[in-house]
Amino acid sequence: MYVSRLGAFAAATGALVLAGCASMQIGSYVGRGVDFAQYRSYAWAASDRLSTGDPRLDNNPFFQARLQGDVEKQLANRGFEKREAGTPDLVVHYHASVTQQINVDGVDSDFGYCERGECQPFVYEAGTIVLDLVDARTNKLVWRGWAKESVEGAIDDQDLMERNVDEAVTRILEKLPASPLSVARR
Repeated sequence: MYVSRLGAFAAATGALVLAGCASMQIGSYVGRGVDFAQYRSYAWAASDRLSTGDPRLDNNPFFQARLQGDVEKQLANRGFEKREAGTPDLVVHYHASVTQQINVDGVDSDFGYCERGECQPFVYEAGTIVLDLVDARTNKLVWRGWAKESVEGAIDDQDLMERNVDEAVTRILEKLPASPLSVARR
């Protein structure tokens, strides 16, 4: 049930986040009627469900470790507890990809949207990270956050990749509704 809806939602989300490449684009979705006050703990989805499908990311053990470490840090800062045993309130999934995109701003110059010579079409590598929080009891998506930006050169530069992941995860999880524990800490 979750997987079939996820596919349709992912396709729609992908279409929305594929516009432009100038800076990191961030977005989020909260399930209708979801009360985050009921959620206090989380666990990661089974490791076989965390494959990105992109060998450049899946074969990079540092990518997954960095992404998961950043998510765990941000969730802890927001008052969520990671569960190693027992049933958590939420299950965390992530999806990531690096694809070639075409910036077609150069076409706009023919219609007066930009000055001649300033907007040329070019191909670049775009990275997208999607984080899902699924209610462990109902198996329904309750929150999704995503980030997309140019990652030109990051596949071959581990430091750049880590900086991109750090920023993306931080900015994505800023969109997460406050949990009662994070509000109480303030």
